[in-house]
Amino acid sequence: MTERVDFYVLKDATPKQGWTFACRLTEKAYLRNMRVAILTETDADSVSLDGLLWTFTDRGFVPHEIYREAGSAASASPVYLTADPDGGPGADLLVNLSDRMPKQLQRFARIAEIIDADAERKRLGRERFKCYRELQLALETHQLDAATDI
Repeated sequence: MTERVDFYVLKDATPKQGWTFACRLTEKAYLRNMRVAILTETDADSVSLDGLLWTFTDRGFVPHEIYREAGSAASASPVYLTADPDGGPGADLLVNLSDRMPKQLQRFARIAEIIDADAERKRLGRERFKCYRELQLALETHQLDAATDI
């Protein structure tokens, strides 16, 4: 059952800032022994984010896999990436980098929505906020700039 949805609203309109923030958030959750799912918009985004997870920091390592299908190696990984809103096993935290509403919310204890300053992505984020509110989930909004530490 989903306990809470956090919206992290970034001041920058570049997707790379959102992805870098997602990597930091994922690392923090992983270090707390949480299982993390990252929902991307496309398979190409999953591949790009996979590369960023290897390089975003030189001080640590976040073991991860791209989830391709049921029974894949990602099902045992503490962090997995997928472009399929229905795909992947449950997790303690879902980091949503897509413009879509995730499906089967009960698979995730918490959801982190990362919204950058792009006008269209902000509009889609507000729509998801309304959907979560209609589902009566606890919502938190965090306004962030590039220097904000999570």
